[in-house]
Amino acid sequence: MISEKILDGKKLSEELNQKLKEQIIDAHKKTAIKPKLATILVGDNPASQIYIKIKHRTCEIVQIKSVMVNLDKKTTKEQLFKEIEKLNNDSTVHGLLLQIPLPDHLKEYTDEFIGSISPEKDVDGLNPKNAGNLFNYNEYLAPCTPKGIIALLENNGVEIQGKDVTIINRSNLVGKPLIFMLLKRNATVSVCHTKTKDINKFIRNADILVVAVGRANFITADRVKEGVVIIDVGMNRVEGKLCGDVAFDEVLPKVAKITPVPGGVGPMTVHMLMQNTFNAYRNLVGI
Repeated sequence: MISEKILDGKKLSEELNQKLKEQIIDAHKKTAIKPKLATILVGDNPASQIYIKIKHRTCEIVQIKSVMVNLDKKTTKEQLFKEIEKLNNDSTVHGLLLQIPLPDHLKEYTDEFIGSISPEKDVDGLNPKNAGNLFNYNEYLAPCTPKGIIALLENNGVEIQGKDVTIINRSNLVGKPLIFMLLKRNATVSVCHTKTKDINKFIRNADILVVAVGRANFITADRVKEGVVIIDVGMNRVEGKLCGDVAFDEVLPKVAKITPVPGGVGPMTVHMLMQNTFNAYRNLVGI
């Protein structure tokens, strides 16, 4: 059946959110302190506004308090650093997230801003200290999308150990952290990018294929082998409809498992943000 092939991130995230909510309620009873997430949004990027709202709505569901800091698109470098420092020093805030991309005049400083976020509150897992922890297979505060991908695979009985995994992405948000999470689970990992020679060789060899290139229909049925597991991280709009990087209907007959877009990796990414916030909270309040 088709439904057996679908890696349903929406359904799984709802189940995991419910379990997390119970943990948070229990922790609140013990400490009288609720976890709190602060988000910073600079400017009025429509996509970023949507993502921020989803994150805060999910905070409500799992009983995490949240505060949204909206800064003018003309905010200066100094003003943003000051806001981050303020939230770093706020003992009631346990998780801190800077929504990217930033406005054009601030983009070149993105790494500096992320590096200035307290590692203990870095729920995006992008601070250099947390990136270094992941190098040693510590996933406590690791990037949310890769953590969501691993959870999707493991909770759906997809074997990772010994499998050939191809990742078509090398970003700090997806590809790089996912390498270490897969290596920790004894997969053999290949990473492809724009300079990869004969990329089709790596795609055809993959037992598990992770795609995040931002191009609709990039992966077609003739490029993958029978029985492949596909994780589609792409987010594209074609004729007003949201779709991934995979020609979903075309590859469906060949795959063992596949994530839909929407409803696959996205909801799991948001859940992992909630989990990271709870992890940071537990560390900061000492439970």
